[in-house]
Amino acid sequence: MTHSIPPLPYSYNALEPYISEQIMTLHHTKHHQAYVNALNAAEANYVKASTPKERIALQAAIRFNGGGHINHSLFWTNLAPSKGGGGVLKEGPLKAAIDATFGSLDALKKEFNATTAAIQGSGWGWLGYNPKSKTLEVVTTANQDPLLSHVPIIGVDIWEHAFYLQYLNVKVDYLNAIWNVINFEEGEKRYLEAVGASKL
Repeated sequence: MTHSIPPLPYSYNALEPYISEQIMTLHHTKHHQAYVNALNAAEANYVKASTPKERIALQAAIRFNGGGHINHSLFWTNLAPSKGGGGVLKEGPLKAAIDATFGSLDALKKEFNATTAAIQGSGWGWLGYNPKSKTLEVVTTANQDPLLSHVPIIGVDIWEHAFYLQYLNVKVDYLNAIWNVINFEEGEKRYLEAVGASKL
């Protein structure tokens, strides 16, 4: 199976002024594409590998690039133009869960931004659903590690390629801005799927 980058559900300039067209174009067509290319190459080499040692040597590349592909594919649908509903958390199950867990959306943003900004180097900040405790939690993953312990509801890329051209080294400004284009409608779909799955 060959992987490919999914098309964006909006134009490259649709998230402006919060995320620039230049960043979105480079992020999607260059960075995500690079993860996909490397994942396809690693998986092809894995199939051809004849010894356990060769397969083990390829696992790091599959984890890193596979994680990059998974995370970015979630990230694109995790965003929506502010003129198209991005940044708006409507009354519903997700808002109720956020209010119950964090007290308010503003309180979630504060905890999420503080936790994500504290990542050393590169990684991802997540609002995840913990299937064991059946609650929402703010968690982080390093590098391109996918979120495996929780069901991802909202994920934010904190690699410099996601923000540096616009926000330079000020992660906090990027984190404050991105909430204006978070697709809470998509987040609610993921939340409802996660809650439904945990009841099985």
